[in-house]
Amino acid sequence: MRGAPALSYARAMHLVWDWNGTLLDDFRLTAEATNAAFRTCSERVVDEEELRRRFRRPIAEYYAEVLGQPVDAAEFARLDKVFHDTYHGRLGEVGLAAGAAEALAAWPGTQSLLSMWFHDQLVPFVDGFGLTPHFARIDGLRDRVGGGSKTDHLVRHLAALGMSGGDCVLIGDTLDDAAAARAVGADCVLVTGGFTDEERLRGTGFPVAPSLPAAVARATRI
Repeated sequence: MRGAPALSYARAMHLVWDWNGTLLDDFRLTAEATNAAFRTCSERVVDEEELRRRFRRPIAEYYAEVLGQPVDAAEFARLDKVFHDTYHGRLGEVGLAAGAAEALAAWPGTQSLLSMWFHDQLVPFVDGFGLTPHFARIDGLRDRVGGGSKTDHLVRHLAALGMSGGDCVLIGDTLDDAAAARAVGADCVLVTGGFTDEERLRGTGFPVAPSLPAAVARATRI
């Protein structure tokens, strides 16, 4: 029994970080950008609490549910453009989440970053915070329109690293992070304060932490 934790710890010596809502404190900006998109076709407005209760991927399905109307591919592409135009216009106001630097420094193994934000914008933005040296690899979305599941992106991310899910633990803030980790057989720790409320996070069955340093500490004990 005494040997089991050491074996589990060794297996999880690579950490895959989520970016938006996890290392980056952009939840409020995301809520504002979401409402900017909604205002182009509806009077519907979501507050931060509702967004945390209902946000999910695929985002087109989430939009359709909240708006109470169909959102096909063309409409989602239009809404997605409004969202990102608003988001990028105020991105300079956004900083790292509390404890991000401490958490990155605390992990004893290798780390990488996987985001569903556009790759060409992600890479220089991460570098602007001086974080690039922490990561063995940084991957963002390479499609023109996002909104889908993270699972396939995690599969490709791990393949590029030459790893399997069993080699890793993922830290994120959404049900989609949990689903992606489970799909590849990775461990996962979910952190509160991002895009999903604590009750929904706990419903995944994965451990939940109140801060990034606590998430890293919990990950080392999986």
